[in-house]
Amino acid sequence: MNIPQSSYPRVVIVGGGFGGIALAKKLSKKEAQVVLLDKHNYHNFQPLLYQVSTGGLEPDSIAYPIRKVLQGYPNFFFRLAQVQEVKTDTKRIKTNIGEIFYDYLVVATGSETNFFGNKSIESKGMAMKTIPQSLNLRSLILENFEQALLTDDLHERDGLMNFVIVGGGPTGVELAGALAEIKKGILPKDYPDLDTRRAQINLVQSGDRILPAMSTQASEKAEKFLENLGVNVWKNIRVTDYDGQKVSTDSNTEFKAETLVWAAGVKAVCIKGLNAKELLCKGDRIKVNEYHQVIGVEDVFAIGDVAQMETDKFPHGHPMMAQPAIQQGRNLGDNLVRLMENKPMNPFVYKDKGSMATVGRNKAVVDMPKFRFQGVFAWFVWMFVHLYFLIGFRNRVVVFINWVYNYIRFDREARLIIRPFKKQNRVEKDTLMQD
Repeated sequence: MNIPQSSYPRVVIVGGGFGGIALAKKLSKKEAQVVLLDKHNYHNFQPLLYQVSTGGLEPDSIAYPIRKVLQGYPNFFFRLAQVQEVKTDTKRIKTNIGEIFYDYLVVATGSETNFFGNKSIESKGMAMKTIPQSLNLRSLILENFEQALLTDDLHERDGLMNFVIVGGGPTGVELAGALAEIKKGILPKDYPDLDTRRAQINLVQSGDRILPAMSTQASEKAEKFLENLGVNVWKNIRVTDYDGQKVSTDSNTEFKAETLVWAAGVKAVCIKGLNAKELLCKGDRIKVNEYHQVIGVEDVFAIGDVAQMETDKFPHGHPMMAQPAIQQGRNLGDNLVRLMENKPMNPFVYKDKGSMATVGRNKAVVDMPKFRFQGVFAWFVWMFVHLYFLIGFRNRVVVFINWVYNYIRFDREARLIIRPFKKQNRVEKDTLMQD
């Protein structure tokens, strides 16, 4: 990898997400050689992916080059690499561009969509966890409406204009609200020769309320917001199958929809060598102690979504969100320095700063440790927090200007089919017609 030898201990970080970036910044001016490996050369601000999918933002507004994040930091190296295996006995990491030795290894690989073994949904449904996936979803949505213009079959047209979002967490709720606003304010102008009033947005939640991780007050208010926007909220229903056109559930309810977005769960991204059964918990998360050390593995740490630190307050690990990852990265940075100086490490204590979700224009719900509020003020708080945690001054300015423009004009001008996307079932149908 052409990483120079150094008298400083080498810290290898796998993953440039919230946790990995926070850790790298913490070590940036310390006596350590920091090597960050990631399969992408950018940091992705995942909380705003749904706005890329719905044409509110372009992807470069929520992505930032990793090299620029840590530009000018001494003893920092970045390599674009796919990690294949960790060899803990020899303290080496195998990647697609070669091997590298580490003194300390930090796994911050994050999470990916969990389809819970349902191969049909995985192959024909849509995920929204990465920028390429969000661009695919954006293209599919727009292509479906273009296709709806061309068919005389009313049932096929309805299926092309219908959406099923599986999962009533923040991702599903925010996406449903965004699609409802598009249906109301944009589709009638873009497709005047199409009866877009027939488009249906269905949010399906297996539990008895949406936003289950938030307060009951926030859940009820968010559901009311969605229903006022015209979203059909289905609770206590579990999606079991999807053939590309029909969504089956564990009840008598079925949906005809060409677009199914799976937002029903995530699982940790594991690495070979650290995926032994005794190391993993539910959702493939790696067991760590209060100092972020992987249980039973020397000089290997894990932070963020991939780590499961069980405490009295969080018996199932910390929430798989940005704040725990950032705080863990900063704490581990301090602990690694203390470890190098032969000082005792400090246990991690998570400071819960609350959770929030936006449901559309002037509508959001916010749960803070001491306050809970909903509506317009919550919406402004949501915007401020997301702007604050975006990396890069340019990105903050671009996103802010886009939000102001979209608010004034009630428009989303990034609804572009840059990379055409065709689902497997439609490709098969087109092939049959050609034959």
